[in-house]
Amino acid sequence: MSLRELLKDKKRIVIKIGSSSLTHEETGRINLSKMEKLVRILTDIRNQGKDVILVSSGAIAVGKETLGLQKRPTEKVEKQACAAVGQARLMMVYQKLFAEYNQIPAQILMTKYTMINDISRANAFNTFEELFRKGVIPIVNENDTVSTDELEFGDNDTLSAIVSALIQADLLILLSDIDGLYTDDPKKNPQAEFIDYVEHIDTNLDNMAKDSSSLVGTGGMATKISAAKIATASGADMVIANGEDVSVISAIVSGENKGTFFKAHKDEKFILLDYISTKQYSK
Repeated sequence: MSLRELLKDKKRIVIKIGSSSLTHEETGRINLSKMEKLVRILTDIRNQGKDVILVSSGAIAVGKETLGLQKRPTEKVEKQACAAVGQARLMMVYQKLFAEYNQIPAQILMTKYTMINDISRANAFNTFEELFRKGVIPIVNENDTVSTDELEFGDNDTLSAIVSALIQADLLILLSDIDGLYTDDPKKNPQAEFIDYVEHIDTNLDNMAKDSSSLVGTGGMATKISAAKIATASGADMVIANGEDVSVISAIVSGENKGTFFKAHKDEKFILLDYISTKQYSK
C-alpha cells in the first residue's frame, strides 16, 4: 500500500483554508458556492467517523468588505475592527451552511497565549476533545481582535500546524493558491518543477520556499514549510494542495495523488512550546 493510500485511514484531520480560497478574486466578497461545497465535504468526512477541524481565515477580508473599505487595512486597530465584524459574519455563514446538513460547528479563537499558558493550553485541548466526542466540527481562527504583536501566530498556516500538534492530529491539509510545492514560483518561472513528495525538510527546501503572490492571504510558501516542520515533527502527515476546487480535500482523504505530500517523522524530542516561543513564529 502506498503512502497516499494510507491517508484513507487517518482519524483526526486538520484542514486549513485561506482568505483567497473563500472569497471572489474580483470583489473580495464571500464565495458562497465554494463555502457550501466545503461544508458539505467536511460534514461527509465527519459522517465517516473521523474527527475534523477547519482552520479558517477570512475574518479580516470579510470585515473589510462588510465595512465598505476599498483596500485591505494596514493599521492594526483597523485590522482588528475588520476582524471583529468579519468573524461574526463568517461564522453566521458557516452556521447556516452546516445546519443544512444537520451538522453542528463550533468557534474557537486562539492567540499564542492560549498555547504558552499551561492552563489555557490544557483547557483548549480538553475543549477540542469534548467537541469531538459530541460530533462537533470546530472552526478555528486566530483571535485577531485582541491579539498583540507578541501574542500573534502571524498566519493560519502556523496556527493549523500548532493545532495539529496540540490535538495529536494524524493529517494536516493546507489549501493554497497553487498546486503544491515547486522548485521556484511557477507564476513567475515556467521552468519551475513540481515536487510531489518530501521525505525530509532540509536547508535546500527552506531556501526554495518563497512567499506566494496572493493579495488576500498572508501566508506564503515559506510559512507552509514552517508549518510542515511542526506538523511532521509532531507526528502528522501534511499535504499542500490547490484550494481552487475544495473537492481536492475528498481526493486527498481518499488516497489520491494530489498536492505535495510531507511525510511525518515524529520526533520524541519535539517540544511544541519551544517552537511557539521562538521569534520566527510571530509577526
